[in-house]
Order: sequence, then C-alpha cells, then structure tokens
Amino acid sequence: MRLLNTRTLAFKQFFGRRPPYAILSHTWEGEEVSHQDVKDRIPSLQSKQGYRKIQESCRIAAEQKFEWAWVDTCCIDKTNNAELTESINSMFRWYQQAAACFVYLSDLPATGELKANLPNCRWFRRGWTLQELLAPEKVLFYDKAWNLRGTKDGLRP
Repeated sequence: MRLLNTRTLAFKQFFGRRPPYAILSHTWEGEEVSHQDVKDRIPSLQSKQGYRKIQESCRIAAEQKFEWAWVDTCCIDKTNNAELTESINSMFRWYQQAAACFVYLSDLPATGELKANLPNCRWFRRGWTLQELLAPEKVLFYDKAWNLRGTKDGLRP
C-alpha cells in the first residue's frame, strides 16, 4: 500500500504492517491528480482541480496527528494493471483498517443539517461508496468548504 506523507505529500510504499493512516472517500470530478502527477511533481500539479482534495485531506489528517494518508486518485498507479487489480480487491480492507475516514462531499452546502442533506449528495447515491461508509469505524463528513459537518455515529437514529 502506497501512502502519502501528510506534511510533504511524498509517497512511501508499505508492505505488511502499516502505520496509522487517514483515508479519503470522495467522488471523482474533473482534473483529478494521478499517481504520476504526484510522483513526477508535474508543474501543473497544484492547478489541477483535484489537488485541493489531496491538500485538504492531508491537512486535516496532520491536524489529527496522522503522518500518513491515502487518496485513491494518486496513491494507486492506474497505469499498472496488476496494482490496479490488487487495489480494487483490497479497497474494503484498506478502508476498514484506516484510523479515520474523511468523506468529502463536494456538493454539500455549508448550511443545513447533514442528516437532511446527505441523501441529496452525489457521494451518497454512488454504490461504490457504500463500502467507504460501512468499513471504517471512524467516519467524518466534510462539506464543500471542508468544514466538519458530522460523523457516521451522528447519523444513527
């Protein structure tokens, strides 16, 4: 598993035992940052729309004392078919083993109650994200401005 250092945004590959890490759950949008973009530190990296998700999730992880984070768009080398296949097969376990999962809801307004607005979010309507809600023990929801809006435990009746 390849993780990002939350302070330097540099990769490190971990085999076997991994340090505590935060993981990002989100929906893909235009201009996501790829593994090659980060590895090669391409000049346009920071201007890509998806860079802010990486930057903000790493900032929040560092604030919560995590040295490592995982973001699917850049931590998986999608040009390597074997790695891509293994990553897809390992995804549930990676979310389950994360110390915290940050859910970024890019279409959640900064006002209103999370419980009432969550069903209208694109993230909530995607089948793929169900494992990202169920697998981790600690799930924190952030709105489009990266404000903490609630937790998985707070959604329980």
